[in-house]
Amino acid sequence: MNFQRINIVGCSGSGKSTAGKLIAKKLGYPYVELDEIQWKPNWTESTEQELFSNLERSLEGESWVLDGNYSKTVPIKWKRVQLVVWLDLPYWLILCQVISRTIRRSVTKETLWAGNRESLRKAFFSRDSIIWWCLTSLSKNRRQYLAAMTDARYRHIRFVRIRSRKALVAFIESLPE
Repeated sequence: MNFQRINIVGCSGSGKSTAGKLIAKKLGYPYVELDEIQWKPNWTESTEQELFSNLERSLEGESWVLDGNYSKTVPIKWKRVQLVVWLDLPYWLILCQVISRTIRRSVTKETLWAGNRESLRKAFFSRDSIIWWCLTSLSKNRRQYLAAMTDARYRHIRFVRIRSRKALVAFIESLPE
């Protein structure tokens, strides 16, 4: 496998960022995090124009690993992508990962994109809850990526569906140094 432009996709909490960083490091490619492009201070979203412009600029290079979904960005990111790695892990595992990550980030006050921080109150008791988002978007994501794998518009893309942590480790180990 010699893919130079890779997109890691999957539900929130599936491990996209961790996998993306590991793959980028192993291949020596720049790592691009879609959330970094999307979020401004105080959890303000970029406008579509800002998001699209910044994404296009970030993906100008010959090689990169991009982590992130955002359906509205597919026309930009998938016009040049060669490989989509879909982290389709079991529902229970994703839910455990997103809850533990959210608790860790809240307790440690980890700084995220543009200085934002997660809070337990927002995570568990808000309409903007990342946990609620995970619960409600998993089925939609599965339908979307299953359809994309057979969509003629994306025949230039190789899709790899990862269904377990073990399979992800094996995939990363199979990549060239």
